[in-house]
Amino acid sequence: MATKKAPAKKKVAAKAVKKTPAKKAIKKTVAKKAVKKPATKKSAVKKVVAKKAAPKKPAAKKTVTKTSKKTTNKSPKVDQYGLEKDDEFYGLYFAKSTKKGLVEVKPCTFSLMYWWKGLLGYPDMIEISKNSNTAMLQFESTFGGGDSGETELTEQDVLDIDHIIEVDEEEMLVSLYSYVPIPIPNKVLGAIELSVLNINPETRYGSLEICTTENEDGETEHFLRYRAATYLRGIKSGKVEAIENMVTNGSEFFGLALDAMCVNKSIKKWLLS
Repeated sequence: MATKKAPAKKKVAAKAVKKTPAKKAIKKTVAKKAVKKPATKKSAVKKVVAKKAAPKKPAAKKTVTKTSKKTTNKSPKVDQYGLEKDDEFYGLYFAKSTKKGLVEVKPCTFSLMYWWKGLLGYPDMIEISKNSNTAMLQFESTFGGGDSGETELTEQDVLDIDHIIEVDEEEMLVSLYSYVPIPIPNKVLGAIELSVLNINPETRYGSLEICTTENEDGETEHFLRYRAATYLRGIKSGKVEAIENMVTNGSEFFGLALDAMCVNKSIKKWLLS
């Protein structure tokens, strides 16, 4: 931007040169009248300058002081990731060794890694992109129904669930996707679509989706999945806990949704197949 403003300054200087002849004319006039009243004119000029200069200087100082205060308040110190000084990960730099070399671990990915390795004690399975702006964790879990007798799924009704957690460092967004790993048969697809429409308005956290994809043979397949997400932007302390709460709450609500869907016996038969 400094380069663009340079021509503007040259134009102003050019105008100042044009006005110079007018100033010379004034000097000639003063020279003619100087014989009659030289002392009066000099003292008058000095008095006028003194009166106008005195009030302007303190006013300028006050304006500068106010401006500097506002600038300081609006410009908090941030680190290389944009984290402010009171953030729990402010100034953090972490990297891990991979087959492709040393990879930087940015704040959201670090939070996921700390939850997965530090709190749960699992081996590091997080895949980080080359530029470290995205990361992904894949794992499996087992879901079992309740034993209260009031649920459609009992303790003996066990399901395998696949999970994917994705990290977007630029958005500071962490997303959870939980899948039933077996494709939905066409004969129950309509019933599941209806259940999703009925259950989603009652789901307090996350939502159910039907994910459509193609398999290796080029055939279209449909999968039932649950999705939840949480933003870590603005969370100064507790990023790891935010991820933990997302997974815990997501698992609970997905389990409740699956149990509600099993009111339809054909869906329950498919889930337990």
